[in-house]
Amino acid sequence: MTGPTRPAEAVITGAGLAVAGYAGIADLLGPVPADRDGDPLAGLSRRLGRHKDRATRLALLAGGRALADAGRPADDTPVDTGPEAFDRPGGRTGVVASSNYGNLDTVCGTVDAIDAHTYTGASPMLLPSTASNVVASWIAITYGMRGANLTLCNGATSGLDAVHWACHLVRAGRVDSVLVAGVEPGNDAVTGLAGAPAFDGAAAIVVESARVAAGRGAPVRARVGRYARRADLRDAVAAVAPGPVDLWCEPEDGAAEPPVPARHRLEVGAQLGRRSGALGVLQVAAAVAWFGRHPRSRALATCGRGGEASADAAAALVLAAPEDRS
Repeated sequence: MTGPTRPAEAVITGAGLAVAGYAGIADLLGPVPADRDGDPLAGLSRRLGRHKDRATRLALLAGGRALADAGRPADDTPVDTGPEAFDRPGGRTGVVASSNYGNLDTVCGTVDAIDAHTYTGASPMLLPSTASNVVASWIAITYGMRGANLTLCNGATSGLDAVHWACHLVRAGRVDSVLVAGVEPGNDAVTGLAGAPAFDGAAAIVVESARVAAGRGAPVRARVGRYARRADLRDAVAAVAPGPVDLWCEPEDGAAEPPVPARHRLEVGAQLGRRSGALGVLQVAAAVAWFGRHPRSRALATCGRGGEASADAAAALVLAAPEDRS
């Protein structure tokens, strides 16, 4: 009689970014680029962005770059969705998206159109985009990913929660890999609701089974450690017990004191506006970039109650460079 199967190890094999002025994830470690006048969606094909809201388009662009970085270039040609499709590689790839404001502009615009013109004013092309899971759904449809699919709208911790659930799916054997996207659109609808300038962009990572990554010869960019979600930041950090870290990614609006000894602290994209559900994924992408420069180091990503008065919870996630086995 054999013992229980050991959970698969979750690693990160790719990361991508869609933020104006940022050439790649390494820019997350430095000051905000001086030239941010361009539209990040200039790199997205017109066909790929047709009939999709801004959040979805940003996530598609960042996701495609993350897939390419992981050695899995995205194929955006039409895909077969018949039952036999689940026996193909795409059937073992999932999508987890994080966005607290996502398609708010589409929802508001649709409500306004119906209010002014009754249901006849609603666009049949845009109406499906009012669904809460639209970002993750379009990523899956576009790139042929037929595994588990969900969107998290979970407040300040949403981005790190999304990374956790992606790892959970991999460790449980539900999928071999997950594309995780954290995105928030910068538009009038979001700014009006948030009461502050909105971040406009997306970050994406590829979470993969270490066994599958090794089988296809993919380099591991980071190893994912313990995660915790608690009512308070220090309680969340204590639950993952990271010890001293080389890089601490601060929560939104910063925190007065580091919850653990940290050689460096980084408030990722602090000048880019309210990052909300994108923040946790931005932090993980920044950690991946950090490990590229510091191959034997550890990082702590934190979101939620710390500097954010409105947050109702906090999350902490430990990450390590591939060579770090401490």
